[in-house]
Amino acid sequence: MAESSKQGGRLQALAWVSADELKRELQRRVNCIVEDADYSIEDTDEAMHYLSALKDLKLRATPPPEYVCPLSHQLMKDPVVLVSGQTYDRPFIERWFKIGNRTCPETKEVLSNLDLIPNLLMREHISLWCKEHGIELPDKDQGIITEADRDHFNSLLQILSSNDDVPEKIKAAKQVRMLTKQFPSLRAFFEEDSVAVTKLLDPLMSGNVNDHPKLQEELITTVMNISLHDANKKLVATNPVVIPLLVESLTSGTLETRSNSAAALCALSLLESNKCIIMKAGALEPLVKLLDEGPLLAMKDAAAAIYSLSLVKENRAIAVFEGAIKVIMKKITGRILIDKMLVLLAMLSSYDKAIEQMIKLDAVSCLLSIIKEDTSDNSKEHCIAILHTLCYNDRTRLQEMWRDESVKGTIANLALNGTTRAKRKAKEIVERIDKYFSGAQTS
Repeated sequence: MAESSKQGGRLQALAWVSADELKRELQRRVNCIVEDADYSIEDTDEAMHYLSALKDLKLRATPPPEYVCPLSHQLMKDPVVLVSGQTYDRPFIERWFKIGNRTCPETKEVLSNLDLIPNLLMREHISLWCKEHGIELPDKDQGIITEADRDHFNSLLQILSSNDDVPEKIKAAKQVRMLTKQFPSLRAFFEEDSVAVTKLLDPLMSGNVNDHPKLQEELITTVMNISLHDANKKLVATNPVVIPLLVESLTSGTLETRSNSAAALCALSLLESNKCIIMKAGALEPLVKLLDEGPLLAMKDAAAAIYSLSLVKENRAIAVFEGAIKVIMKKITGRILIDKMLVLLAMLSSYDKAIEQMIKLDAVSCLLSIIKEDTSDNSKEHCIAILHTLCYNDRTRLQEMWRDESVKGTIANLALNGTTRAKRKAKEIVERIDKYFSGAQTS
């Protein structure tokens, strides 16, 4: 019941995502499954979520035309009536008047006044229609950027790009950061103004990035916020200033700055073309360092960024070269973020050098111990998948598993009680052990 509720909430959260965004995410998940023989349960679950959301979008009822604003062509959230008798969504008709119009957009007649009367009956009808069709009507103030918003935003960016008063810049940067966090629609402002990102980061482009740690933190956090907006990802990453600043900020500034730099890189890397830009900037080395040295939240952000970049197979060799295996094994041994570390380790284990390092770090006994513990099914699944890779690449590791299996039967037990994928992997290991060590005695 809980799982069904969770899935329902997930689909409701995706209800207002565009079809193009859903298709992009679905394509990315499917690519992970197709390209990686050891794809995880999470990958298939995510793919199914996005597929279900696309289906829901296709089947979703079209609202009656009278419920749709003639200006926005969207379901009205705050319907108001003009003196002409026509109904519009308040933010859009306010914008129409703001730019100097004094006519009704539909009838073209000159209005005797610009009064906006709330159409409460229409609002009630729209609410009932949404309820009947299982659609949650967004807040009436959500998703609208007014001219006043634009003017205010521009004034803040102007302070950042031209004012020499550092306290004033910090104050402006804080406002921009808070606004882009609280009002996701404002993130689209950067999409519409090609120089806005450069203005935002102007204070960090002269002198050392971390001369003013608080200012750096506010600006890098804003970059993270605007990077969550799909339409901004290419614009932000291809700005020659952004990625180098994010990479530099991984090793300097406050812990919040370092963590949010990793989160921003992770968000930007979801666009495939950005991965190459991020890799060329040398992001993996400081990300691995942050994974090793950072606090828990920073570790999560660094792990997510490394994972996203490592979806490109060629990047896995670089991650291993930068010491990712040693750091990941250290975290797993210390039982820190086990699930996330195992996901990373499973992905990197497709690279031969990763296998060599894992063997030197006694990965077999560590992974077997996790399976024996009362850990999550996902953790056990990742452990057995990695062990499967190890035993097929090194007969000595198979022997090590056989010795443990002869005494404790850890893998055989998982072959009976694990997830479908874990059972399959465990069964194949047991069969391989039987093939090579049937009748042998433990020493």
